[in-house]
Amino acid sequence: MDLTSSYDNNGSHRAIIVAPNGARKTKQDNPNIPLTDTEIIDDVIACRDAGAAMVHLHCRDAKGAHSLDVKLNNHLYAHVKQAVGDSMIVQLTTEAIGIYSPSQQKHLIKTVKPEAASFALRELLPNNTDFNDSQAFFHWAAEQGIISQIILYDQSDISRYLQLLDQGVLPSQNQHALIVLGRYQTQGHPHPRDLDNLEITALRQRDIRIAICAFGNQEHQCLTHALKQGMDVRVGFENNHLDRNGKPAVNNAQQVRHLKESDNFLNINYHDAYSFRRVLTNS
Repeated sequence: MDLTSSYDNNGSHRAIIVAPNGARKTKQDNPNIPLTDTEIIDDVIACRDAGAAMVHLHCRDAKGAHSLDVKLNNHLYAHVKQAVGDSMIVQLTTEAIGIYSPSQQKHLIKTVKPEAASFALRELLPNNTDFNDSQAFFHWAAEQGIISQIILYDQSDISRYLQLLDQGVLPSQNQHALIVLGRYQTQGHPHPRDLDNLEITALRQRDIRIAICAFGNQEHQCLTHALKQGMDVRVGFENNHLDRNGKPAVNNAQQVRHLKESDNFLNINYHDAYSFRRVLTNS
């Protein structure tokens, strides 16, 4: 597929999203990974100051495990928003990690009502039998002004996403697609050409913004390649906790800064939270 740097649907600005911890990694992976509320809040502030416009927020319980507990998530979300206000788009994850059901994932968002949330298509809509409930939920989220980021893992996910848009199961407004290169479970590392092999023209034609994240030691190269194509990017310890030299990164803010420093020669203009929010909500 021919990708050019003139991705007009995204305009001249890109956005950096940061994923500080994810659902699985611990201090054994990187001692600097933020797990407690205080660590997460400090990390989010540092990432904002480094140039990130949005944070992909994973809540951890007292044992450091990923949690969709409503009380814990509401507490973390409220305190992060209190710390950063409108200067950072705060997105709650609904990642199931094989534990949480679609109803539990939806309940979290219905209760907390964050300004943004991420949804893995294959988790929230694992089959074609619960369209009515899912349609009602996603349209409710759009009516609430919640920015929905739909996570897509491969070409079949992309095709299904487009089909659900055509069918009206998913609303057309407040949509943001995140394409994931690589996996937690595999030892292989994605390559920038993996992005070139995806057919995403139909997403562009629908004026849907696309973001890219990538697991493994070529995260930086993959994200730089995506930025050249006019896409948003997500960086952070969830996908890769090593710096450019293969050593444990100091923090997520360092990862954001390194990305921006390496891309200065591209003359890229980056969104802050205010302009990114306007673009995502067409306001």
